[in-house]
Amino acid sequence: MKIMIRKNAAGELSAYVPKKDLEEPISSMEKPDMWGGMITLANGWQLELPEMAADTRLPITVDARKVND
Repeated sequence: MKIMIRKNAAGELSAYVPKKDLEEPISSMEKPDMWGGMITLANGWQLELPEMAADTRLPITVDARKVND
């Protein structure tokens, strides 16, 4: 699924899922640089992100895979 990841002025990361019109803060990350690992959203969704460079600029739209239902 396509998601947009962005960082607000306070430096907090969030993910926006356009098809669900859902925006949730990212509550945890498997890897410190986020890319190529799992993230957990505040609503409990777990998403697997693609491998990307650690210095990838935000906001960015990526293809993520939802792991739990």
